[in-house]
Amino acid sequence: MTAKHLEKLSVDYLELLNDKEDFNIIINVGESPNTKIFRAHSNVLRYRSLYFRNKLENTVKNENNIKTINLKHISFQQFEVIIKYIYGGVVFLENQETSFIFELMFIASEFLLEELTKDIENHLIETKANWFRLNFMRIYQKSFQNNQFQNLQKWCNDFLVKYPNKIFDSEDITSLQENALVSLIKRDDLQMEEIKIWKYIIKWGIAQNPDLSLDGLENWTNDNFLSLKNRLKSCLPHVRYFQISGYDIVDYVQPYHQILDRNLWDDIMKRAVNPNRQISSIILPPRTKLTATLPTRTM
Repeated sequence: MTAKHLEKLSVDYLELLNDKEDFNIIINVGESPNTKIFRAHSNVLRYRSLYFRNKLENTVKNENNIKTINLKHISFQQFEVIIKYIYGGVVFLENQETSFIFELMFIASEFLLEELTKDIENHLIETKANWFRLNFMRIYQKSFQNNQFQNLQKWCNDFLVKYPNKIFDSEDITSLQENALVSLIKRDDLQMEEIKIWKYIIKWGIAQNPDLSLDGLENWTNDNFLSLKNRLKSCLPHVRYFQISGYDIVDYVQPYHQILDRNLWDDIMKRAVNPNRQISSIILPPRTKLTATLPTRTM
């Protein structure tokens, strides 16, 4: 016979969390005046969260055999959800604002609660797409803070390849994280002219270096160009140079040709003069054009 009473076990552990007598951990959460004290048990925290396992190893007991942990950077409302999940394995988010749930996902990640993090990520993607669109820059920036949110990163990029101006025409383009920019411009289905992609990359690269400016390019030194080249080293390989017209090459690429490898620049110029000229550089394929499909008409 096999009997499973996980729900009862969950309830019992949540009751243990509320036990004010038998505890050996105090967790101070939040900043004054919005603070709350949680009392917990080291064995539960250690086995349910790698974060707390590491934290407790580096925390000294006081004279009463109690360890104290301070978590000022999160709200006690958010931590209350986290600690109940650690004890009972349950999360109730039905009445929570989407913004609260979104931030909770990052806190769950910080506490190394992989299952909870993934569950919240999938829940948001499946049910909160409209909220994502309304708060896109916030979602996009935070989702690329680390590689744990790959499903969310993919949702963002799938959206952006169809509507690239959502990010490229935003003033926030210059504050975009490099890995986010690279993940977008490497997409074959990015719906944007190649010369525009080049311009935005240059704008982004210059914004990362306070010593550079789009104005006064004639006064740039070799060190200035080298600085820009180094900053854009992860972006430049993903530009489809041979899909840019000769006119645009001369007007917009040539002024920055020093940031390109000499052989690549020579091949770009050869192809601009003679499109059938044999070259040694790798030619990336043109980006695919997405076509809108009309719904099937029913009779």
